[in-house]
Amino acid sequence: MARVSHKAIAQPISPARLLSIATALPPHRLTQEQALAGARQVFAHRLRDFDRLAPVFTHAGIEGRASCVPLDWYLEPHGWSERNALYLEHAVDVLTRATTEALERAGLKPTDVDAIVAVSSTGIATPSLDALIMQRLGMRADVERMPLFGLGCAGGVLGLARAATWATARPGANVLLLVVELCALSFRRGDLSKANVIATALFGDGGAAAILRADPKSRDTGPAFLASAEHRWPDSLGIMGWQVEDDGMGVIFAQSIPMLVREKLPQVVAGFLDRQRLTLSDLAGTICHPGGTKVLDALEEVLAPATDGLGEARDVLRQHGNMSAATVLFVLERRVRQGARGLHLLSALGPGFIAALGLMRF
Repeated sequence: MARVSHKAIAQPISPARLLSIATALPPHRLTQEQALAGARQVFAHRLRDFDRLAPVFTHAGIEGRASCVPLDWYLEPHGWSERNALYLEHAVDVLTRATTEALERAGLKPTDVDAIVAVSSTGIATPSLDALIMQRLGMRADVERMPLFGLGCAGGVLGLARAATWATARPGANVLLLVVELCALSFRRGDLSKANVIATALFGDGGAAAILRADPKSRDTGPAFLASAEHRWPDSLGIMGWQVEDDGMGVIFAQSIPMLVREKLPQVVAGFLDRQRLTLSDLAGTICHPGGTKVLDALEEVLAPATDGLGEARDVLRQHGNMSAATVLFVLERRVRQGARGLHLLSALGPGFIAALGLMRF
């Protein structure tokens, strides 16, 4: 069993606590075998290297993923406006269900929400998703909003950090975090790049909602968010992100990410923990965004001995694929449900190229 540390940490007098967390998925389920068959139908006759790339589907560590559209949708061409209309429809639906569940678990009503942080990078919403959820659930007119776009896979950790900062600055306020990514809508049948084929093997859709509050007068006992940090490596803008095309968003990610995790992340993690007067040995576990099996293998090396929790990350990847920013919240929900104890490091990588870090005590 992982050691539970009680070492002194520089933390807020009344840290933001996680009152509840809930996840939700869109209606369709695609197995990895179905995804491979669909990709073969779309690419094999046009992409000479498809048979060489196809093993990525079996090696991805993914059994299936949720999708907001059925498999047949991916076999036909679609434009940007159609994709974004689907994004708006299904993002709001997924977030509505996740928010309703999170509020019920926290014993709150929609009118109890004081502020919303909304994170998403797979579509455009103006009015933003938070306003759409306010309308759908009948929230108060004076709710403060903070929509965040462009954080990619790092958005789950950074969204938690921004929500915690806001909650700490407004003692007693109920801050709702919304995270939704419909990554599979980025599939473009006309894109014959290796990155697009790999993304087809990895990406899934999902969303999450969490409620945080910092109140010195309350008896809230949920996990406390203690600290956060982010680090951007110079000259790394082309490693990860989206490229907007006429028919949708084209994925950008480099093969070098696992190597960068091994070579660059240890120093960043050590510096973050040192500022909290901690080392990896003081941690009881980790809550990581599982970008892929190779990234998880690299994280297992970098974060040792604090690897308790990587099993949950692998399980989420296997069952749901890479849901970008939402994925780490699926891992967090599992750790909460399983009664995790002690200090946990949160981590994710995202466009920039950045590392997003957080520290929670369960």
